[in-house]
Amino acid sequence: MNVIFAGIPEAVAAARDATTSIPIVGVDLESDPLAKGYVKSFARPGGNMTGMFLDFPELTGKQVGLLKDIVPGLFRLAVIGMPNLNAAQFAAAEIAARTLGLEPQMLEVRVLDDFEQALESAKKKHVEAGILLSSPLVWISSKQIAEQALAKQLPFVFMFDIFPKSGGLISYGPNVADIYRRSGIYVGKILNGAKPSDLPLQRPERFDLVINLNTATALGLNIPTQLQQLADEVIE
Repeated sequence: MNVIFAGIPEAVAAARDATTSIPIVGVDLESDPLAKGYVKSFARPGGNMTGMFLDFPELTGKQVGLLKDIVPGLFRLAVIGMPNLNAAQFAAAEIAARTLGLEPQMLEVRVLDDFEQALESAKKKHVEAGILLSSPLVWISSKQIAEQALAKQLPFVFMFDIFPKSGGLISYGPNVADIYRRSGIYVGKILNGAKPSDLPLQRPERFDLVINLNTATALGLNIPTQLQQLADEVIE
């Protein structure tokens, strides 16, 4: 085997546990690669792993800012995620919220059935909006989670466009196709003799904003015209 491509966090962790010699190109938008011990630094990974990782504080700060622009009087912000996967994102979200003068409410989920309970808890805490931290569970269950959030009149932002395309309010995050295209370039470089230890970790460069106006209307929200003009896609 010449190189392992690990396209999700669980695969990255499994590949790292399985070998310290076979080159690994990973895509992990949920973990901190330094805290996990995957690499020595972003510029010089130093081991057998490189790939695509995310800058949590910057992304989360922009997501919170979008919600502030959309939700009048936003003060209490729900942050829903998986404790075993989203630790770095929980920390970044709390800092971003408090920096913008908001009160974050951290709500943990582990399985799909937990989301309805988390949303109900958010409603009882008088939360005005929230962030769904990224996970495969939210990805595959976006429609159900979007329906539950709408039923409780809670606007949420998610990282990927599958959420607003499934009935959620808004998404802001890295373009998935671009991520995998650039990761494929790294795989090619390794197959041509490059060492992963010499290939700097990459950050996403293209970020997409998608807004579902139908959902905004159902939530009683008015999306600013300027924000609609900035969006990569507006669903009507």
